[in-house]
Parts: sequence; structure tokens; C-alpha cells
Amino acid sequence: QVDLLESGGGLVQSGGSLRLSCRASRMIPVMAWFRQAPGKQRELVAGITSGGTSDYADSVEGRFTISRDNRDNTVSLEMNGLKPDDTAVYYCAARWARKLTGTRYDYWGQGTQVTVSS
Repeated sequence: QVDLLESGGGLVQSGGSLRLSCRASRMIPVMAWFRQAPGKQRELVAGITSGGTSDYADSVEGRFTISRDNRDNTVSLEMNGLKPDDTAVYYCAARWARKLTGTRYDYWGQGTQVTVSS
């Protein structure tokens, strides 16, 4: 069992920035951020391996940066140039499979709300 504890999120104006963090209770190869907006399916935002390889959804490429610190099993998502369409509940996720493709993850955080006002 791996527990994920998220922090960050909140309300920001369009064009602003926010940082999300997530700490895992133990080392796990792949960590990622998903989001789900009201009435929409959950989507993968960004993922990162323990080696630092990362991947992003097209909608956030160039605006969001995912990073991780293996010393304390944390993953962060730096979000810049936020838009109202980025409004969603953001979830930290982690899995044992050492790949960034696919959306099946083993563990999930409780979610944190990000709201971008226009």
C-alpha cells in the first residue's frame, strides 16, 4: 500500500500560477497528476518516472512542469499561465509499472481543487 498526500491548489486569476505537491509514503517508480473537471472525464495531465523522464498532455505542454524529489518521494506540478479551462480537481497518482503511457494507476490521492477565474 502506498499513501499519497496532496497539498496546494486554490483559487487564482487567469494567467496566474499555482504549485501542487504530493508526497508518497514510499518510493514508487511512476507518479503523475490527473484532473477532472465537472461533467468531464478524468484526464492525465503529466507523469514522471523516478529517473526524471516526463510526459505532458498537449493542453498543458509548455505551461505546466512536473518534477519529483526521490529523497522524500514527492512530486510537484508547477502550473503557469493558468486558464479557466484548467479548473478541475487535481489528483496525484502513482503506480509500479515503469512506463508513462496508459492511465491505469495503482494509487490515488484524495484530490485538490484548482479554480481559475476569468
